[in-house]
Amino acid sequence: MKILLAEDTVDLNRALTAVLQHEKYDVDTVLDGQQAADHLDVDSYDCIILDIMMPKKDGITVLKELRQKNIITPVLMLTAKAEVEDRVTGLDSGADDYLTKPFAIKELLARVRALTRRKTNYGTDELKYNDLSLKSDSFELGCENTVRLSTKEFELMQTLMINQGRLLGTDYLLEHVWANDDNSRPETVWLYISYLKRKLKAIASSVEITGSSSEGFMLK
Repeated sequence: MKILLAEDTVDLNRALTAVLQHEKYDVDTVLDGQQAADHLDVDSYDCIILDIMMPKKDGITVLKELRQKNIITPVLMLTAKAEVEDRVTGLDSGADDYLTKPFAIKELLARVRALTRRKTNYGTDELKYNDLSLKSDSFELGCENTVRLSTKEFELMQTLMINQGRLLGTDYLLEHVWANDDNSRPETVWLYISYLKRKLKAIASSVEITGSSSEGFMLK
């Protein structure tokens, strides 16, 4: 699973990155809020860990911006003991959980596991379409290159590949990919379609996602 870690204290950032990677998470790490926002503009994650106090852009601002963009990824906020009001503001702004510094690493991992727990067993089958392959065991999308997908990216691509040649409406995708998420919107589907379009280009695949929010989407 893919995690974005935004923590400006370098030593803590390195320690958390090492622990998360040891637990087999795929971690992108940044040191300020603007870098976090930049990553969220171009990539999808299964969990976001945001420190509240960061340079350039604080965690609350990043959180509000990502929720305004219909990014519904679970967010764990890291706060200092004195930041009670910020914790309340964070939860009111769409944070899913918070952890007060200093914290035990085991507790952080437990919170992350709770936020990223998969609801489906995807098996080990590999799907293929034209020059494209999708591995269920590793969430890797491959062609000339490979890229690791987040859970929702994988589920969306899997749905498109299983229904290759069929135009899938936005409501259909919301029902099958975001069935248990009351916060998902048609804009959420388009956001993840845009993530996948960029990744298809990145791996040099001839396959494209065609269509629109009003017409539906399909692989071509």
